[in-house]
Amino acid sequence: MSIIDTRTPDPKRFISGATGDWEVVVGMEVHAQVTSQAKLFSGASTEFGAAPNANVSLVDAAMPGMLPVINEECVRQAIRTGLGLQAKINLRSVFDRKNYFYPDLPQGYQISQFKQPIVGEGIVIVSVGPDKKGEFEDIEVGIERLHLEQDAGKSIHDQNPTMSYVDLNRSGVALMEIVSKPDMRSSEEAKAFLGKLRSIVRYLGTCDGNMDEGSMRADVNVSVRRPGAPFGTRCEIKNVNSIRFVGQAIEYEARRQIGLLEDGVAIDQETRLFDPNRGETRSMRSKEEAHDYRYFPDPDLLPLEFDQAYVDGLASGLPELPDAKKERLVASLGLSAYDAAILVTEKAIADYFERVAVGRDGKTAANWVINDLLGALNRTGKAIESAPVSPDQIGTIIDLIKEQTISGKIAKELFEIVWTDGGDPRQIVEARNMRQVTDTGAIETAVDEIIAGNPDKAAQAKAKPTLAGWFVGQVMKATGGKANPQAVNALIKAKLGMEG
Repeated sequence: MSIIDTRTPDPKRFISGATGDWEVVVGMEVHAQVTSQAKLFSGASTEFGAAPNANVSLVDAAMPGMLPVINEECVRQAIRTGLGLQAKINLRSVFDRKNYFYPDLPQGYQISQFKQPIVGEGIVIVSVGPDKKGEFEDIEVGIERLHLEQDAGKSIHDQNPTMSYVDLNRSGVALMEIVSKPDMRSSEEAKAFLGKLRSIVRYLGTCDGNMDEGSMRADVNVSVRRPGAPFGTRCEIKNVNSIRFVGQAIEYEARRQIGLLEDGVAIDQETRLFDPNRGETRSMRSKEEAHDYRYFPDPDLLPLEFDQAYVDGLASGLPELPDAKKERLVASLGLSAYDAAILVTEKAIADYFERVAVGRDGKTAANWVINDLLGALNRTGKAIESAPVSPDQIGTIIDLIKEQTISGKIAKELFEIVWTDGGDPRQIVEARNMRQVTDTGAIETAVDEIIAGNPDKAAQAKAKPTLAGWFVGQVMKATGGKANPQAVNALIKAKLGMEG
């Protein structure tokens, strides 16, 4: 099958080599563990973290006479994922045997899908950025196919100096292999694609996307070429288990290939591994082709068939996905595309924001969630699911500002108190005397004292009104940040004759 290159070369993504510009071409095969309580062809548990070989049925261990039985929940989840990828759902698909030997593959073959997968071509819209101007660029990444297959077990080589152990807990776990087209042209695009894919399956609930637990991992195909030239020879980087590592692996591999080609050395098509400690890829084995696996239809499994009504029923129950949610937040709440893109990245973040935004100004809610909450989470390394400040608490802080009970500066201090100690923001404001001063008499006294103590600056401010900001700062400092900023500003302008 020939692969058509549909993207126009983009000079801003070229890599400079010693002999001119190069273009990197990236495709990806993402293995996503299906969210289900049982494995693809057996009733064994898929629980993560169980004792070695605790979740193994006779089918998973390939005992004689044990036959696979398809798990309908895994089929449902694959179809739902295909719909989320705007892909063609094939009403008839076939399971094949992919033959190879490895100690943690008891059958000596993997049950997968080859020529007739359950899901065909689709598309993912990927937002790359933000750039230096804070803007995103949307690109389309084609999906070649999604097929179901069973996972292998795990070989453990570091527990004994003379033996390797085998854990079959993952043997038979259902995987969706999502194969992209070679439409990505930089490590940033590849990272954005993998992040978007993880976001989609998490919104759908078809995979938890936990790369650190191995439930989502990527094989990354990298090649380089002169701009506009045919595709070059690709190398596959196997089992990369973080978005950051995907970017690092592509950067290193592209430079490695460019160096070889500029030295007149041909690229060998091979499978490589990424070493995150050294930040480099290394050769693993020569790249297998489809004929090496001797695919043939699995004689123990009938073709998988369902009707369009079954697909339509699943489609009707899909949740709102990131792209649709982003459009709605922009249209209904007036958010910028930038803010909306950040908020919909993870379903948990979007859900949190929408709870904050109920009955409140959307832009204000977005600023607090993005700048204060996500900023604090990043500083402390916490996930939003374990955030010590709830949506209701942030919402109350926003309400207190709107009611002019507290100023923006006090609100920041209040957020830090709630983050550290918890509690009801309203009660904290009262207990700690954090209400802003709205008594114009008290504010006027502070303004008069600052102006009287700084006659030279007062004279300068009358000639240069922008200097009024200095007086505002001094009054806020003198009142411990509790004075109402609008009242302070109005009084200073009046006292210095700056009205209008």
